[in-house]
Amino acid sequence: MKTATPQLLDTADGKASAEQRLVVMSNMKRGFCVSLRRAAPQLGTWELQTAPQSGVQLSPVADGYRLCGTRPGQYTVLLQHRFGTGDSRANALHWPVQTDISAI
Repeated sequence: MKTATPQLLDTADGKASAEQRLVVMSNMKRGFCVSLRRAAPQLGTWELQTAPQSGVQLSPVADGYRLCGTRPGQYTVLLQHRFGTGDSRANALHWPVQTDISAI
């Protein structure tokens, strides 16, 4: 799994946002899942969106989001993160999302 994380969050009107490019090459017969969890709770609410893509499903879970691929292959997914924050120092934070991958 390769992930390109932004160096800074874009901030405007009390919101912070960023686009992340996630590339997964899987040889797992039943696919994979990527867990995305917020590592910076001070950023307030978090919304994650991606364009619909064949074989990929994004679902909210209790501590973040889960992105799953249903078959072997290479996946390139653009993720749009939006954080609700009134903190003007959001740009000074490290990338606020932890990413873990697992086989299913």
